[in-house]
Amino acid sequence: MHRRFLLPLFLLGLLASLAGCGETPTGRSQLALVPNALMADMGEDAFNQLRNSQPINRDTQANQLVQCVAEKVVAGAKASYPGLAFPERWEVVVFEDASPNAFALPGGRIGVHSGLLRVAETPAQLAAVIGHEVGHVLADHGNERLTQQLGIKAMLLVVGLLGEEEFGNQQLMQALGIGAQLGISLPFSRTHEEEADLMGLEIMARAGFDPQQSVTLWRNMAASGGGQPPEFLSTHPAHESRIRALQQGLEKATASYRTVTPAEC
Repeated sequence: MHRRFLLPLFLLGLLASLAGCGETPTGRSQLALVPNALMADMGEDAFNQLRNSQPINRDTQANQLVQCVAEKVVAGAKASYPGLAFPERWEVVVFEDASPNAFALPGGRIGVHSGLLRVAETPAQLAAVIGHEVGHVLADHGNERLTQQLGIKAMLLVVGLLGEEEFGNQQLMQALGIGAQLGISLPFSRTHEEEADLMGLEIMARAGFDPQQSVTLWRNMAASGGGQPPEFLSTHPAHESRIRALQQGLEKATASYRTVTPAEC
C-alpha cells in the first residue's frame, strides 16, 4: 500500500537534487530520503505480518529474559546516542523459530527467534545481538538501502525499462532486512553490518552488559553456523573478521561499561 507514495517521493527527491547527504551516528555520510514516519509505518506493517504468520514463543522464562535485555538495551541506546529521536515504546516479541536470528524494525519493534537463546548463552550475549539490531535502526540502514533500491527502480522507470507495478512489497521487506519468507533475516551490506557491530558494542556497554561477551557470542555463532562462504562472496563479515573488528572497539566500550551499574536480567 506504500508503493504509490514511495516511488513518486523518491523521484521528487531526485528532482530536488537529493537534498544533500546526511550522516549516521558514527559520522559516515549517508543518503536516506524516505521520511521517518513512512519508515515507521512500514516497520509496523512488516511486524504485524510476522505476528500473523509466524508462531510466537510462549515460554514465560524466555520472554522475561528477552524483555529485560531489550528494555536495558534500549536504555543503553538512549544513553549512547542522546541526540537521536527514539520511539515512545518498543514492542518486543519472541518468535518460535530455530534459526539464531533477531531483528529490529523502524518504529520500535524487536523480534527475537527462540533459536538465538540456544546460541546466546548469557544475557550479555543476547544484548550483543539486540544492540546490533537496534544499531541498524538508529543508523537508518533500512532507509538507506530502500533509498538505493528506489533510486535504481526510479531510473529504470524513467527510461521505460520498468513498470511501476513491478515495485512491490518484497522490495520493501528486503530493505527492512526481512526476507521473502517472513521471519528470515537478510544481511545488510558489509558496511552496515560493521557499523551496527560497533554501535551495538557501545550500546550494550552503556546498558550494563560486559562488551567482552560480544566476542564470545560471535564465536558461538561460528561454532553453531558451520561453514561460511568466503568473505568476498558475502555481505556479512566473516566471523573472524567480525571478531577482530569487535576486539578493536573493546577498549572504548569497556571504558563505558565501567561507568555504569552492571545489568541484571
